[in-house]
Parts: sequence; C-alpha cells; structure tokens
Amino acid sequence: MGSFNDEENRQFTYEEEAKCVWVHGPIIVGAGPSGLATSACLTHQGVPYVILEKTDCLASLWQRRTYDRLKLHLPKQFCELPLLGFPHDFPKYPTKNQFISYMESYASHFQILPRFKQSVQTAEFDHRLGFWRVKTQDCEYISRWLVVATGENAEPSIPEVSGIDKFKGPVVHTSLYKSGSEFKNHRVLVIGCGNSGMEVSLDLCRHNAIPHLVVRNTVHVLPREMFGFSTFGIAMSLLKWFSVRLVDKFLLLVANFTLGKTERIGLRRPKTGPIELKNFTGKTPVLDVGALSQIKSGKIKVMEGVKEITRSGAKFMDGQEKEFDSIILATGYKSNVPTWLKGSEVFTKDGMPKTPFPNGWKADKGLYTVGFTRRGLLGTASDAVKIAGDIGEQWRTMKDCNNISCNSHVILLKEA
Repeated sequence: MGSFNDEENRQFTYEEEAKCVWVHGPIIVGAGPSGLATSACLTHQGVPYVILEKTDCLASLWQRRTYDRLKLHLPKQFCELPLLGFPHDFPKYPTKNQFISYMESYASHFQILPRFKQSVQTAEFDHRLGFWRVKTQDCEYISRWLVVATGENAEPSIPEVSGIDKFKGPVVHTSLYKSGSEFKNHRVLVIGCGNSGMEVSLDLCRHNAIPHLVVRNTVHVLPREMFGFSTFGIAMSLLKWFSVRLVDKFLLLVANFTLGKTERIGLRRPKTGPIELKNFTGKTPVLDVGALSQIKSGKIKVMEGVKEITRSGAKFMDGQEKEFDSIILATGYKSNVPTWLKGSEVFTKDGMPKTPFPNGWKADKGLYTVGFTRRGLLGTASDAVKIAGDIGEQWRTMKDCNNISCNSHVILLKEA
C-alpha cells in the first residue's frame, strides 16, 4: 500500500485523466438521510468526503416516491439526524414536506454538496493498490474508505403475483402512488398490509374509493399513541428497565384494550411480540392512524391471500373472486447493494449486512454501512456518529504521521 505522500503525488495524474478522481476522505454512496447524516458527522470530525447520488436531488425516496399524506410515524425526537434537530415549530409528527425541508436545511447547514446524477455501476476493493474503486457512468472515484449509505429502502420490492400481467387496469407500486384522488369510485385491490398498505387504504377511503386490503400473513397493529404518549417512546423507556418480552406483553395488553382483538376483523397477530419480531426479522408493527376504524366499519375490506390475478380482478385463497379497477402494490422496498458492490462478503444476497445491529456499521478494508439497522432514523443516526468517529481517528493519525514525516525531512535538510 502506498504512503499518504504517494497518494498526494498521484492526485494530479488522476485529475489529468479527467475520468478518475482521487478522494482524500471517504466515498459515500447515497444522499438520503443516511448519507447526509454521515457527511455532517464527518464534517464535524474535520474529514473531507465525496458523496455520490444517482438522482438529481437529496433524499429522492422522500421527494419522488412517497404519497402526499405521509407523515413520520414516530415523534420527531426519534427521527432527528445528528448535530441538528428539527425546528421547534414543527409538529410532533412532521409531514413529508416538512421532513424534506428539514433535510434540505440540514444539507445547507453542513455545506453538504452531493455529486448528483452519479449512478454507481460498481464498487470494488482493489487488493493490489489497497483502495476502493467506485465507478459511475462517467467517472471513477478512488479512496481508502467506502461508506454504503443507500439503505435498506433503495428500490421498490415488486412481488411475483400469478396472472398480474393479464390485469386490464393500472397496477401501481406505492412508490408511484400520490393520492387517492386518482382512484375516486374505483374498486382497488391493495396488496400488502404494512404501514404503507394501511395508510394508502385509509387515503383511498377518504377519496371515495373502495379499497380491499390483502392480508396474507400475520401482522401486529398498535395504536400510534398510548395514554397521550408515543407508543414507540413508551416502549423505548420501558426497555431500559424490563425485558423485551415483558414490554411486548404490556404493549399487546394496552393494544387489545384500546383497539380490540384484531383477529376478529381478519388481522391475526404473530405469536412473537412486536418488538421481539422487529428485532429478529425487521418486520415493523403497524402504527394505526385511522385505518382500523375504517376496517371495523366495513369501508376497508380485508381479504385473504391472492391466489391469482385475472383480467378483471382477483381470485382469493378462500375461494372468493372479485372484480377490481386498479391494483396497488404496498409491498415495500429493498436494498440494491448486491447489484453494484462487488467482491464483498459483508452483505447477504438480500443486500443487508451479515453482522446484525449494533455491530453491522463497520466491516474490513475501510468498508462501512449506514441505514441498514432496521431501526429507522434512530439507527441511522447512531451508525453515522460511529462511522465518522472511526474514520476521523484514522484521518488524524494519517495527518500526524504525514506531519512527522515532513518534519523529519526538514531536520535532515538542516543537518545537511
């Protein structure tokens, strides 16, 4: 591996080639919340960096792939990025547009300037040189460090549903859904019963559509608040004193009291408690914001798993067959890391770090991951601070070594 001085001397060679850039600090892939948080923390550590973003804007998932009525599911104090909180006048649960404005202000405050329209084709560690080589469509970036910040929600997850290509009406993933106003008076099949599926069904109701929600598996539904406080906040406080299983029992006791037995309306609960299930599988409980009352009133119809999509509707596992005008896939997102990170055994085939939280943020050879904790923005903030601290320590050591080397040369010259 070359010395720090050697890297400095090589910089002009790379820049002369125009399509090859030496990056003094880390290369960060992704300018969403994970990339922004890491950039801010690196700035705080005095470490330079380059952040690459394939689209032409910050936080493209939030700006381009979210529905209009979206709000943060958790109170803002659990969704802040490091070193700069939300404005005090923001509500408890900021809207989509408020969260976007917060991220834009965050980037401005820390002078984060991503290189937009840089779609990473491959990133691979060069064992001969001892550096990471990151290639986009028109440039190659080289650095000691690579931070994978594309997160666990990089691309829409599109399931294989038998017969869906035969359907005559529109089939839309929630990444393209904006408002129920486009589906007025439509009979809509919503496939997926997570937070997105529930909220989209509620939005469809409010625009006089007729949603049918497919509930194939078990699902935990909890009230967003208990006793006037955030359910998530209560759970986090209780976990400081009690075991996960005991806290789960408490949450389910209160949920059954406030929401009723969800099994009676077709929403079977898993045998594993909501927090334990989240920690083990990453499956998030649904925080109810009004969909449950619409299910109880019959305005949202709960359906069993889809057996087959037909030209005009769907056949279900329980033998029913219904006609629909539109289908919405509320099937979530997935990591895209396996498509571009080459030669690394750090990630699973699903694009998630093999090492679980809280130790998945750091791998070997200068590779780091942020936004893969399955613990939302709170997990992202935690990893960003750790990554920047670790790289910052290495950066200062390198600078100190470089200064010692320079001083030694001066002393030798004076003696000569």
